[in-house]
Amino acid sequence: MTSTTSPSPGLRDFYENPAVPVASGDGRTLRQARLLADALDAPGQVILDIGCGDGSAAATATPFLTGHRMIGVDWSQDALRRARPRMGHVVRGELEHGGLPLADGCADAVLFSEILEHLVDPDQALDELRRVLRPGGHLMLSTPNLAAWYNRALLLAGVQPVFSEVSLRGIHGRPGSEVVGHLRLYTARALRSFLTASGFTDVTIKGAPFHGVPRPLRLLDRAACAVPGASSILLAHARRR
Repeated sequence: MTSTTSPSPGLRDFYENPAVPVASGDGRTLRQARLLADALDAPGQVILDIGCGDGSAAATATPFLTGHRMIGVDWSQDALRRARPRMGHVVRGELEHGGLPLADGCADAVLFSEILEHLVDPDQALDELRRVLRPGGHLMLSTPNLAAWYNRALLLAGVQPVFSEVSLRGIHGRPGSEVVGHLRLYTARALRSFLTASGFTDVTIKGAPFHGVPRPLRLLDRAACAVPGASSILLAHARRR
């Protein structure tokens, strides 16, 4: 998935590179889709997948969201070209520079997955998400957890935490080999406070696993989802006031 805020030329080239991995895996997608399916109380709901990227996550989620209309939104023309066969309905839009080309209150739900951590101005982004949601509409947001169980141990050892980055050219001081362009990271407490201050209510946070965890530790990573504040990925469900 790519950011829906048009970045600077250097970041634009970075996010347009299809080799850049910017998703946390099917485990997150499936959990998020199930949560949204349970939240929607009537068929025929309009769901905006904002930052849809190539549509692969939406394709994974679609079996859980049958009977609803999903529309993909992204600033990247290349991403939308690849998403169209998977999603059908796609729209080019940005969260700044005039906002999304969508009417106020047009959506019953918004999926905003693995985007928040890439944004320079997350406040403006949430203002725009709130605008396109109807009153009482659902926001399903996911983002990496700064306080993931392994990051707590890494910080105690003086090691840069996973998901954090100090350069777009390489990894420095932390495990892993993939640069993904993270600018901001949240704990569960910070994310809940941020969503509430941005005009959302009934905020609940659950956990999801991360596909990048080494195989011998994946059972532990899945078990950590029972304690969202220590999970790899934060899944937030909130409603527009």
